[in-house]
Amino acid sequence: MALVRKQISVRGIAGLGDVSEIKKSFNRHLHFTLVKDRNVATPRDYYFALAHTVRDHLVGRWIRTQQYYYEKDPKRIHYLSLEFYMGRTLQNTMINLGLQNACDEAIYQLGLDLEELEDIEEDAGLGNGGLGRLAACFLDSMASLGLAAYGYGIRYEFGIFNQKITNGWQVEEADDWLRYGNPWEKARPEYMLPVHFYGRVAHTHEGPKWVDTQVVLAMPYDTPVPGYKNNTVNTMRLWSAKAPNDFNLQEFNVGDYIQAVLDRNLAENISRVLYPNDNFFEGKELRLKQEYFVVAATLQDIIRRFKSSKFGCRDPMRTSFETFHEKVAIQLNDTHPALAIPELMRILLDIERLDWEKAWEITTKTCAYTNHTVLPEALERWPVYMFEKLLPRHLQIIYEINQRHLDRVAALYPGDSDRLRRMSLIEEGDPKRINMAHLCVVGSHAVNGVARIHSDIVKTTVFKDFCDIEPEKFQNKTNGITPRRWLLLCNPGLADIIAEKIGEDFLTDLFQLKKLLDFVNDEMFIRDVAKVKQENKLKFAACLESEYKVKINPESIFDIHVKRIHEYKRQLLNCLHVITLYNRIKKEPNKKFVPRTVMIGGKAAPGYHMAKMIIKLITSVGEVVNHDPVVGDRLKVIFLENYRVSLAEKVIPAADLSQQISTAGTEASGTGNMKFMLNGALTIGTMDGANVEMAEEAGEENLFIFGMRVEDVEAMDKKGYNAREYYERLPELKQAMDQISTGFFSPKEPELFKDVVNMLMNHDRFKVFADYEAYISCQEKVNELYRNPKEWTKKVIRNIAASGKFSSDRTIAEYAREIWGVEPSDVKIPPPNEPRE
Repeated sequence: MALVRKQISVRGIAGLGDVSEIKKSFNRHLHFTLVKDRNVATPRDYYFALAHTVRDHLVGRWIRTQQYYYEKDPKRIHYLSLEFYMGRTLQNTMINLGLQNACDEAIYQLGLDLEELEDIEEDAGLGNGGLGRLAACFLDSMASLGLAAYGYGIRYEFGIFNQKITNGWQVEEADDWLRYGNPWEKARPEYMLPVHFYGRVAHTHEGPKWVDTQVVLAMPYDTPVPGYKNNTVNTMRLWSAKAPNDFNLQEFNVGDYIQAVLDRNLAENISRVLYPNDNFFEGKELRLKQEYFVVAATLQDIIRRFKSSKFGCRDPMRTSFETFHEKVAIQLNDTHPALAIPELMRILLDIERLDWEKAWEITTKTCAYTNHTVLPEALERWPVYMFEKLLPRHLQIIYEINQRHLDRVAALYPGDSDRLRRMSLIEEGDPKRINMAHLCVVGSHAVNGVARIHSDIVKTTVFKDFCDIEPEKFQNKTNGITPRRWLLLCNPGLADIIAEKIGEDFLTDLFQLKKLLDFVNDEMFIRDVAKVKQENKLKFAACLESEYKVKINPESIFDIHVKRIHEYKRQLLNCLHVITLYNRIKKEPNKKFVPRTVMIGGKAAPGYHMAKMIIKLITSVGEVVNHDPVVGDRLKVIFLENYRVSLAEKVIPAADLSQQISTAGTEASGTGNMKFMLNGALTIGTMDGANVEMAEEAGEENLFIFGMRVEDVEAMDKKGYNAREYYERLPELKQAMDQISTGFFSPKEPELFKDVVNMLMNHDRFKVFADYEAYISCQEKVNELYRNPKEWTKKVIRNIAASGKFSSDRTIAEYAREIWGVEPSDVKIPPPNEPRE
């Protein structure tokens, strides 16, 4: 308990008044809100009582923030994303409101343990990985920078599945995260909105009308998003699908009342479950419904707010759309909300009766698009027949957008029919498809990638033809992470020793970490940094022992590779290194080896056979390695089950080595790489995604960089990649592959991994073998440096000092100035207990 309660300066001092007020509030909620007629409170009751207590502090600030926006009428930012991977809310809220110490003290005085209560909260897993977690960090930064911003998405009843590992295989279980309720959301039935599907387009004397539609209602649930100690509380509004009362009740007239009521489920299925695909497009009708559902509800909401821009007012104040783009910015997080473009056009044309040119000008000036991937299988290309059935009016609008766009291209490049084919929004074929990325590029005033190398690839390959015509549209916005969650919350010990050296301002200006360079040779600071890391490792080792029943050597290198399981992220390369280490230990059992605990974690999309086989291979290798007495504690392999935000908060502070080993040119950015860097892990990685900029900031000599660069990969693509050549030339690689293919790691099923072997030998798009040799020798440099703890820690300090660029505050400030046309503000809204001016 003593270790847990070493509360740190950065979280604010607990005033006695605060503590007694929190105790009072906690007891009131416990007795009157929760337990009522029950005699006994459960740990979950205690968690809810604390959540309600903290929420009380949020609500006044939340209302006041919204009032402030209505008075000042700033330009509002609307961040549209099908994923928000928020994780847990309690601790983050306490930190951002400056209540962490007071709550900890109050809970301690009540005989409870704050950490135990925090652990009861379910993760809000409404995202797959990077894209959804980025959206969550962005909401935090937008509030912390005082921007009038809203996150819009879907309130999935079931988030990303819970992963169980059974006999080494991934098994998916539904994530029923709402089963005990969610204390952080507020249902807003008064803002419920209709969303239309199906039907047909009628041509009337007033123009086209979408008629005979089926209606689904969108019910908003609002979650407050507090900024860091600035009293700003923004809103994340998530939509839930509800059937209208008369849904299908025409069936009642023919006597099937029961069936009619059961059919309501079909409408409500829209917000039932998150599609668990990361970087893969699955063209299901339900997914298209989800994409339109969030966009249609959101745009009605945005337009209502634009028209009635006075607090508490529902009547339209503005009637002209001339200034719409000056008051509204819409950011499309990847192509999933691309339908915002034709939907805004439909509203402006069919409902507000603007002419095409004016409607198109407003739409393009309002919308901006972030691209998150260059992998062809990830790009959304919806069949035209699906639109015809589900969204017939939108199809007409997309055809019209395409026609005008192609007319313009044809005027610029007369006779270049190949260019017209490449640039069309409609791809000919069977079936015909709509290229959603092309729709986003044509319908937005800004298009950005998420790391410099990625943005360059976007301009030179993916959207080259578009960039030739409108180069000024294309930008880069390198991703970032919020230092509040990814340092102060998850690694208080490190935040504390940094604050002792350079003050606390780094939490809102991460560039201040540069000042740590003055302490690279400070013996005391080196010792403190190493000590914090060791404490985090011991804590995580204890956690692993209780969760996984594995005992690991806390002196070993904690070598961590956590992200979605995907061929391009090359968990297989890591696996080959583990097998190679194992074989070396077996070959020379008396040699001194640097001990290593390799931890790999991540979820495989349920329909992705190869990713599931990769998990099975990792767990099978672990079975052999971990039970070999010759190896002892020199090498351990652990698959971290059910990797999620709350587990990341424990793993990342304990890591020594961060694996970021995708094939150059395939990872758009990565943000895990930034979290590890900020928390004092060294990176072994390729020159891909944000690794390039990390190496630039810290100096390449302070990372372990290996392998092909983008130009090497391109050259290899031209001449052809021959895996067999490496297999025959590198004896250790050959031995490892032979062991996998002959059943050394699967003695009961020797053929088990034949698909993995076949892929690596014959169809490996990501060229694992081509980087194997460089990777193995780079790992030897890791061992060498780890033998010298002082030099290792100096590199750690240089990395932490160089991570200032990778704050999502910097990213959002760039979006604000260069895309949305607004200025971040450090205005502090007066708290609820102070009168407003």
